Amino acid sequence: MYSKTLILFILGISLCYNNHFINHFISDSSTSVMVTEGVDGINPYKTVKEIPLPSGFVRVSARDLSFSGWLISLPLKKDKTVYLFNRMPKQNQAAQFAVLDITVGNTDLQQCADAVMRLRAEYLFAVKNFQEIHFWDNDGKLYQFNKPYNSEGLQAFLKNVFGMCGSASLSKQLHPISLEAIEPGDVLIRGGFPGHAVIVMDVAKNKEGKKIYLLAQSYMPAQDIHLLINPNNKILSPWYEVNSDPLINTPEYIFKKGEIKRW
Repeated sequence: MYSKTLILFILGISLCYNNHFINHFISDSSTSVMVTEGVDGINPYKTVKEIPLPSGFVRVSARDLSFSGWLISLPLKKDKTVYLFNRMPKQNQAAQFAVLDITVGNTDLQQCADAVMRLRAEYLFAVKNFQEIHFWDNDGKLYQFNKPYNSEGLQAFLKNVFGMCGSASLSKQLHPISLEAIEPGDVLIRGGFPGHAVIVMDVAKNKEGKKIYLLAQSYMPAQDIHLLINPNNKILSPWYEVNSDPLINTPEYIFKKGEIKRW
């Protein structure tokens, strides 16, 4: 079992950006989105669910106590700057549409898969489903959240998980689905050393059944969790569309269509 620190030492942080320079373009959608960008790096939306939808689209049903309902209710920062764990601005400030108002911590731990696990654990903690807060490392060792069931206990638990689990182990824990079945909370993930993972924050569809979705990520080094722009379709951005393309090109990583999984 390799530690995250050793992997970063061997591979270098620059590997995180390998996919940033690969281009795969799809044609713009004919449906525009009335999105206000704000001025001077200011985000005008208070929560994920305030982000406007294209004409004719409605959000999928999301009960308040569901993972979907919890995700779209998450608060957004006014400041659109993504900061690293050391409070330095991330070098690439062109990937994000908005930033979640969730702490990143002061250590280089809450990276891509860690952010996904953090959101899942925080949701289960919020609905007091403590027994479901568990993860496996790449060797199959179980990490189970136990008492004390408080915020301090959860953060201590997650710090341990972040150090021992990652995209490779999380990919094994999740279950494959089809992109057409996409729901909030699903995860685009490629397990590896390093791999990458982004979480589906919101999904909407129109009367014809066409679906669109929002994505969020953290990355290496550990950084604020942020909603991604759509680099291929500036008219539809920040929404992505479910289509027949074999690849899903996010600002800093390219996934294959079949790399989507569910809890």
